[in-house]
Amino acid sequence: MIKKHIITCTVIISLLVMAKVFAYNMPQAAKSLSKEEKTTKKDTTVTQNEKPLSLMAKLSFAEETLPLGDAKVERKMKRILAEFSFDNLQTNRLHRKAAEWFPVIEPILAAYGIPEDFKYVPLVESGLKAGVSPKGASGFWQFMPTTARTYGLKVNSRVDERQNLRKSTIAAAKYIKELYGIFDSWTLVAAAYNVGDGHMRRQIDRQNQDNYFKMKLNRETGGYVYKLISMKEIVEDPVRHGYRAPRALLALNGGNAQSSIN
Repeated sequence: MIKKHIITCTVIISLLVMAKVFAYNMPQAAKSLSKEEKTTKKDTTVTQNEKPLSLMAKLSFAEETLPLGDAKVERKMKRILAEFSFDNLQTNRLHRKAAEWFPVIEPILAAYGIPEDFKYVPLVESGLKAGVSPKGASGFWQFMPTTARTYGLKVNSRVDERQNLRKSTIAAAKYIKELYGIFDSWTLVAAAYNVGDGHMRRQIDRQNQDNYFKMKLNRETGGYVYKLISMKEIVEDPVRHGYRAPRALLALNGGNAQSSIN
């Protein structure tokens, strides 16, 4: 009988102890949960309040970015970008040319290890104009006759391979690769493509500066990389700049994609 009472008392005491432990742990768990909820809420608030990257921060050429915080560079970039908007050009010709030319240009640049952004050079050079420049440059990549011959193109009274997209792109890739061996910067390569490597080297030495965006160059060369970046931006994000959606542009191109490709 005494044994039964002892067992009963033991059970009751055990239950009381467990109830106390449970009662103590509940607020601690609630407190911990509350902390987690607060942290999650705080993290969500931070994410929601994070500012999206500005357009200037997203712009680049061959992965070389604009120097952010430079008001002069930003003003110039915005001005040249605006010049390529649909409001100013009032034509979708550049997008149609891109759809036609890029499938030929891209694999050639890749084969020579040239950044894909150089595919915008022909759009800047000859996308809105055709024929021979006053200085004698011609074709998709606007080669001068001497430079064209140096990189393997036939230019004579009977044939002008500067007008052949595939062959002239191979020549351009060879030239661009050679320029990179000199300048070790794709923005400087683009500038040298525009003005000539000799002139570009002299400017780098004279100014003791090899950052394209910080150099003082003639008007055309000083704006050349900005034009390439602008071309890249309107082709990759046409709607933002007032153009029609890419699918519609490709439909316009229809079956004539090979029309000027030999």
